[in-house]
Amino acid sequence: SVVGLDANPEMLAVARRKSGQIEWLEGTAEALPLPNNGFDVVVSQFGFMFFKDKPKALTEMMRVLRPGGRLAVAVCDAVENSPGYGTFALLLDRLFGKEVGDAFRAPFSLGNAGRLHEICNEAGIADAEVVRRNGKVRFKSIDALVSTERACVWTLGGVLTDEQFERLLQESETALKPFVIDSGTIEFDMPSLIIRAQKR
Repeated sequence: SVVGLDANPEMLAVARRKSGQIEWLEGTAEALPLPNNGFDVVVSQFGFMFFKDKPKALTEMMRVLRPGGRLAVAVCDAVENSPGYGTFALLLDRLFGKEVGDAFRAPFSLGNAGRLHEICNEAGIADAEVVRRNGKVRFKSIDALVSTERACVWTLGGVLTDEQFERLLQESETALKPFVIDSGTIEFDMPSLIIRAQKR
């Protein structure tokens, strides 16, 4: 059995349309509405950087694991380690100022293994390991990448005007051209950091 959790009712509505094999619950990672010792595995994929109390969230994840259960928490590595997104962040700095660039950098804010170890230690998980895994980002076009970021409430959603997004798209065609592979597809590396731990 699989249980999914999100704090956003709209996201849950979308998720419930995707699969009938998952029980979806509304709640926060810092106060999981789940029993102690009930799960073999707990996974958090690219949400941890947005949790308000990260050590508390890890403590909760470990609480619901059975002894011997495994934890995996994935976050984006530093934006500088993702060439396409690093270029895009610098373009935002240049066009609209550092504040806008930093809004885009929010998902990459935990891209530091040392900081992740500190959070694990605060949560009482002294034997956690942090591993790096490389993945690829691929969009069918530069326009698709810019449109995706425009729609993202965690980054640029609501930050720029229509005119600014038009300018961003025009400038991106040049700045991101080195990452275009074939037929306009854009692709580049995007590494992640994964916290791994086991409940004793």
